[in-house]
Amino acid sequence: MAAPLSDGDRRKQISVRGIAGLGDVAEVRKSFNRHLHFTLVKDRNVATPRDYYFALAHTVRDHLVGRWIRTQQHYYERDPKRIYYLSLEFYMGRTLQNTMVNLGLQNACDEAIYQLGLDLEELEEIEEDAGLGNGGLGRLAACFLDSMATLGLAAYGYGIRYEFGIFNQKIVDGWQVEEADDWLRYGNPWEKARPEYMLPVHFYGRVEHTPDGVKWIDTQVVLAMPYDTPVPGYKNNTVNTMRLWSAKAPNDFNLQEFNMGDYIEAVLDRNLAENISRVLYPNDNFFEGKELRLKQEYFVVAATLQDIIRRFKSSKFGCRDPVRTCFETFPDKVAIQLNDTHPALSIPELMRILVDVEKVEWDKAWEITKRTCAYTNHTVLPEALERWPVSMFEKLLPRHLEIIYALNQMHLDRVAALYPGDIDRLRRMSVIEEGDCKRINMAHLCVIGSHAVNGVARIHSNIVKNSVFKDFYELEPEKFQNKTNGITPRRWLLLCNPGLADIIAEKIGEGFITDLSQLKKLLEFIDNETFIRDVAKVKQENKLKFAAYLEEHYKVKINPMSMFDVQVKRIHEYKRQLLNCLHAITLYNRIRCNPSKSFVPRTIMIGGKAAPGYHMAKMIIKLITSIGEVINNDPYVGDKLKVIFLENYRVSLAEKVIPAADLSQQISTAGTEASGTGNMKFMVNGALTIGTMDGANVEMAEEAGEENLFIFGMRVEDVEALDRKGYNAREFYERLPELRQAIDQITSGFFSPRDPGCFKDVVNMLMYHDRFKVFADYEAYIKCQGQVDQLFMDPREWTRKVIRNIACSGKFSSDRTITEYAREIWGVEPSATAIPPPNLPRN
Repeated sequence: MAAPLSDGDRRKQISVRGIAGLGDVAEVRKSFNRHLHFTLVKDRNVATPRDYYFALAHTVRDHLVGRWIRTQQHYYERDPKRIYYLSLEFYMGRTLQNTMVNLGLQNACDEAIYQLGLDLEELEEIEEDAGLGNGGLGRLAACFLDSMATLGLAAYGYGIRYEFGIFNQKIVDGWQVEEADDWLRYGNPWEKARPEYMLPVHFYGRVEHTPDGVKWIDTQVVLAMPYDTPVPGYKNNTVNTMRLWSAKAPNDFNLQEFNMGDYIEAVLDRNLAENISRVLYPNDNFFEGKELRLKQEYFVVAATLQDIIRRFKSSKFGCRDPVRTCFETFPDKVAIQLNDTHPALSIPELMRILVDVEKVEWDKAWEITKRTCAYTNHTVLPEALERWPVSMFEKLLPRHLEIIYALNQMHLDRVAALYPGDIDRLRRMSVIEEGDCKRINMAHLCVIGSHAVNGVARIHSNIVKNSVFKDFYELEPEKFQNKTNGITPRRWLLLCNPGLADIIAEKIGEGFITDLSQLKKLLEFIDNETFIRDVAKVKQENKLKFAAYLEEHYKVKINPMSMFDVQVKRIHEYKRQLLNCLHAITLYNRIRCNPSKSFVPRTIMIGGKAAPGYHMAKMIIKLITSIGEVINNDPYVGDKLKVIFLENYRVSLAEKVIPAADLSQQISTAGTEASGTGNMKFMVNGALTIGTMDGANVEMAEEAGEENLFIFGMRVEDVEALDRKGYNAREFYERLPELRQAIDQITSGFFSPRDPGCFKDVVNMLMYHDRFKVFADYEAYIKCQGQVDQLFMDPREWTRKVIRNIACSGKFSSDRTITEYAREIWGVEPSATAIPPPNLPRN
């Protein structure tokens, strides 16, 4: 923990986090002491740091509750179109500091806590990350919730309240070891259980076709218990809701099955139902076809759609009686956004409710469903696409299988009429894939059941149109859109990099916090010597702070004057952490070969989790740690080069490392990363990017000018040409001596002397089975890294490029992304008008 600030420094810290009035400070102190009093158990006189954290969390939450209630009243009075963002992942991280920032309470809390003899940062560190996501997809959902509240949209996030989120990663002898993430162990001060809105979800059973319509009967029921978390907008008094469902067994669960009177066994069996919300599947960009996962997907969809329809029917605040009974206007009042294919069952489930329960005529129900739902595609990797066995649906969701077959028949009849005799096209476009195991292609279901389909960066959306869904695009080109991802500037600038936010606000005012495009005004200051010096100083302070953090938590001493070269993201072959490893080895060999030569000192930091069942990703972590072991202990190298693996990378660690980074590595094979959002976080925080023309890197280069990023390697068309020709890794291995030396060292056990054959699988993959063509980009990458070194030796020129990157990062705000979704997909208009605060009358 950094040393507490002196009184003089504290007074300087007013700035963009909100000026603390003395009244605010006194009120926070009083509230904090009251909560602390009620937190302490009678027989305990001494408060623990966790008691202080909870007292502060409840103090801050008090400021949310009135605004939360008022926001919901406001929506019921205005009856706007409501946006429902459905996601199996919400990677929220910590809530305390984010809430203080968005409510403008940070300075008041900081001052009050200081006056009480405590350290705010230390209390913030006690909070567990809400790690209910794997990586980009779940973190994007979290940024979108922040933007939807800040833009005044009547929006709700719906997902699962996993009891165990993404595992905690421990590194033991260089290997990843997973530990369960028991994030709810001490309770969660930010959520509110809502048992009065508990809903039944049905599984299994059978379908009966009767004269009165279709009945799904003899089902097994699981209850969905909602937990609500407030989501505050930035200083606009809007507080939206994230509702996460937890599975509960009904009281009669399995009791009727046990006619032998085995009551104990029946009660213990309640776990079978409650396992649905037990744990987040830890796969990123990989489909795992487990029945429990399909149960999770249907569970969140079935509970959410019942909730959506209840809210649609009863539009008065606090009223639960149906007001609307006709569904004609449903798409005018409801927008459902499917975050990837995980909530795809919303489409057949909405059809089932409309047709079987509400007795809407089939074609009308289909029109309503399509107008309501929209689908975001997040990946082009074939192994990531969800394809569920028909046999699993038949058992678990028999009625939904019938509906999917009927929808597919309608769809194929239409295709056949437009393209007579084109059997191959019918096969390609079917929702049902024939074969040894018949499967349901969930992406195809999403495309036919939605009125809008979007990719998440321009290059990705083009691949979606021209390749992944080419036939569908030819059929309905008007459906396909692009919505380039963004990040919330509140968490990813204001919260995590207050020093940078302050010097920006001094130059251009605070408007950039809700309109990031205003950063363009910084272009005027690219040659301003004072500003150049200030930006460099903030970066150096962030580096010193992170170096101290690493020393305290990782027992690693690093040179804070070295270049902080950072690659943090999930470990995956397509993200090419292996290319980074080869560069580290090449640098090491150059230093060893010529130790007296002057080198630009570098600290290479790589962090990220590997899916527990992904052998190659775990081998990559072992390789990184093994390379670090050799390099970091070589006396010839000294301070010139260090390789650090950042253990247990998560949102709260990202908030520390990103502001400290000099170089951001975004080096996936062109055409594989849908967008990336880490790249945007680094850009706005003043790191320069070394990257391929992939995902949002393309648009970052367009905004800042390609010459202000370090772009290298194959473009998408080069990758395609190499595929046609046939990629032969050995050609590169034999032609490039430094590459050959690095691979030979890995093969010979130079980095694993105790187990020389340790990395044979990695070398074998790189030489003979590398889908992501690491060797093909090696030469260009090493050369480009040389240019990075050259520029780093000219600190003024480096900082000028940093300022240009920050100034041109405005496009990558999630506020811009959500504004585009709102206008072009959901048909609603963002509002800049603040709701009156709870202490003022509403009119």
